[in-house]
Order: sequence, then structure tokens, then C-alpha cells
Amino acid sequence: MNKCLAGAFALLLTVTTANSADLYQAQPEPIQDAPEVTVQEASGWYLRGDVGYSFNHMRGAEYFQGSNSNLVDFSRTSLKDSFLVGAGVGYQVNSYLRTDLTFDYLSKAKFNGGTDGFCSGVACSSSDRADMHAYSLLANAYVDLGTYGYITPYIGAGIGGSYVKWSKLRNTICDDPGVPGCYSTEHGGEGKWRLTYALMAGASIDITCNLKADVGYRFRHIAGGDMFGYNANGGPGRDKGFDSHEARVGARYVFGGCDAPPAYEPAPEPIVYK
Repeated sequence: MNKCLAGAFALLLTVTTANSADLYQAQPEPIQDAPEVTVQEASGWYLRGDVGYSFNHMRGAEYFQGSNSNLVDFSRTSLKDSFLVGAGVGYQVNSYLRTDLTFDYLSKAKFNGGTDGFCSGVACSSSDRADMHAYSLLANAYVDLGTYGYITPYIGAGIGGSYVKWSKLRNTICDDPGVPGCYSTEHGGEGKWRLTYALMAGASIDITCNLKADVGYRFRHIAGGDMFGYNANGGPGRDKGFDSHEARVGARYVFGGCDAPPAYEPAPEPIVYK
């Protein structure tokens, strides 16, 4: 009996040892840490050019009627729409922020207005005509809201000045009972720099690594200022400022855009030694 138990124990020990040998596996070589991933932010200088159409709104006008103590509003004012063209230089600070300095020309916009008063002791009215054009110099900042495929939407704001130049204002009266027919008076136009601010929204579209198209909207406000001078017992006059809603298209050329590093470096495949 004892011999049988001893034999069984010896057989069990042999099988256990063999199974332990089969289960043993060599430990794998340690994997080296992957290199740190760095994100390279886009930056650099760029040039821009824009064209657009400006929907103009005049906030009103006023003038001295008869003397410097009688300041009255124009009864009617309107300013026609006009075209604009602009250029600028800017700097892309990082992937989300850029700034630029722009110079814009607003083409001639026609002013139509009218006044009410008294001629020869009875009520009469006038018809007034002039032209206005403006140059604007603005410092702007933009926030890019992320890139979706080839499109990067943005918002922005700018502040600076505009030089507003008025042509001569022609004042025509046709219902003066003391004068037959119509007669006109011309007032010299004024020009002056004025405070200007703007708000923008739009999107840039990647065309090549150096060239981006830009489609956007800009609201621009130009403060009021001198409009025309004194003549024939009337004037001077001033406008109360302008608002413009502008649809703009343009392009930006980015220097060194094709030399920009990739956004990330992929980690190399781990090497396993067998």
C-alpha cells in the first residue's frame, strides 16, 4: 500500500513539473517611451486685398438757418450705396489670433436732401445735392474659430479714422414767391478725419498653402463732422455720421505658408525584439 502511494506521488510530481515548464514564457523587452507630441502653431506675415459693396445709411444732417443761433435739421437725407476697395498687411500671431492694418477707399456716394424754411415771408423748401467719398485707416484684430476642412470662420473688430471729403453742396429753391422759376446756391464742401470703428464676421478658405480666399461682412460706423460752409445767409452744416453694411470678398497671401511644419509628429512604431 505504501509503495502504491509513493509511486502515485512521484507520478503527480513529475506531471506538475512538466506543466510548469510548458507555462513559462520569456518576459518581453521593455518598450521605450514614445517621444512627446508637440503642436506647431501657425504664424507669420501676410498681405491682403479686398473689394466690396457698401450699403450706406446717413444718420442725418443739420445746418445754421439764417444765423448762427438757429440750428435746424435737414427735413430729408439719404446717401446712395457705393463700392469699396482695400489693402492691408497683417500678422498671424497663432492658430487663433491675427491682426492687420488696412486702408480702404469708399467710392463716391451721392447725397440727396431737403430743407424747409421761409422765402419772402412764406413757407418754401429746397432740394440739396452733394457727393461724398472717404478713406479709412483701421487697426483690426480677429479670432479664428477653428478650421473645418478648408474653411476657417472668424470674428473681428477694428478702430481707427476716416477722412471724409464732401463736394460742393448745391441748394436749389423753386417755390420762392419773390423769385420766378428756380435758383441755386452752392456751399463749399468740407473734409476732415473722423473716428471710425468696425465689426467683422466671415470665413477664410484655403486655396493653396500660401493663398486664402476671404468672404465676409463688415459693419462700419464713421462719426459725424463738418459737411459744407456758409453762403447766402445759410450754413455752415454738418452731417451726423454714417453707418455702412459691407459685403466683402478678398484674398490673403501668407509668407512662408508652404514651409509650415506639420501640426503633429506621429509616434514611431515600438520595436519588439523576439
